[in-house]
Amino acid sequence: MSSSTVETGMEPLTSGASNRIIPILKALRASLIFVYTFFLSFLLFVLPRRRHLSSPTALQPPSPRKHLKRRWMVREEEDTCRRRALAQDVGMGRDDGCCRWTTSIFYGLRNNALFCRSWFPATTGHPKGILIIIHGLNEHSGRYADFARLLTSRNFGVYAMDWIGHGGSDGLHGYVPSLDHVVADTGAFLEKIRSENPGVPCFLFGHSTGGAVVLKAASLPHIEVMVEGIILTSPALRVKPAHPIVGAVAPIFSLVAPKFQFKGANKRGIPVTRDPAALLAKYSDPLVYTGPIRVRTGHEILRISSYLMRNFKSVTVPFFVLHGTADKVTDPLASEDLYNKAASEIKDIKLYDGFLHDLLFEPEREEIAQDIINWMEKRLFTI
Repeated sequence: MSSSTVETGMEPLTSGASNRIIPILKALRASLIFVYTFFLSFLLFVLPRRRHLSSPTALQPPSPRKHLKRRWMVREEEDTCRRRALAQDVGMGRDDGCCRWTTSIFYGLRNNALFCRSWFPATTGHPKGILIIIHGLNEHSGRYADFARLLTSRNFGVYAMDWIGHGGSDGLHGYVPSLDHVVADTGAFLEKIRSENPGVPCFLFGHSTGGAVVLKAASLPHIEVMVEGIILTSPALRVKPAHPIVGAVAPIFSLVAPKFQFKGANKRGIPVTRDPAALLAKYSDPLVYTGPIRVRTGHEILRISSYLMRNFKSVTVPFFVLHGTADKVTDPLASEDLYNKAASEIKDIKLYDGFLHDLLFEPEREEIAQDIINWMEKRLFTI
């Protein structure tokens, strides 16, 4: 393990989207003509329709647009029900009497039903600390059951929440209308947990794009004061478009066709762990979204990354960032930049030589989990 700068041979543009953002952004650049055509058609359609509606004519039948919107809503509801049933069936770990676990629904700030899990030591009494897990893009909270059970063996309580459009939560699978909404829901979830566990120190954990969410959330003063520190594994901190023109077009395209999928953007999955069984388990999990990334989701990753890169120096929350030097999904050099530039008085970084993206699913996962536990226990000893 090393904390020194390591040349990684990074592929251009990295994120928690498993190397699917680059092809999308290239496709966006090639789709400029589609955007212009769409806007022209939009104007031709809307203006005559407005003139028609202003005239005192007979009541018109439902428009094709409204019919299509209803079909989308039904589709999303069916998709959510299917995923929620699957999420309820996800194993929460071995039933050996050493851990008690529950599932629940938390209603976010926009009244979205968000699927949540919790694990606590089987013994009575308060845990010495609580870790709130915010998973990465396209995965879900159930994947962290083994990590959670290890934490309960050290007298930590654990909560985890599925984002909107992920796991058992509301929304179309793999679609994130706004990562700022995820940030806000994370803050509200933290506040609820603190109210249910008064006096118990809390930590936030975020993986990949979830790490970007946690870092932005903990940079907000009202959230920073509620946590003793944050842990970031393989955070998505430096995500750039393949070409400047793509960065200019992406915001427009995400408004015009936010749920649009580029069918050619997911032909090759990038390795995220050196453990073949863990890799197979991830990409055969029906709750892990493996389809082409949606336009708005890709744009949201660009947007939060740009914000964080501009604000590294304003970070003051205690943090521990962990990254594999061979990670081809997110950039370990960006984690080093965060460590070097952040104003936090308490900050630590650990780079794992040759490790890939999903650190808690690498063959050395127990060693990495122990590093996280040691850091939290050190923080608890000093507060």
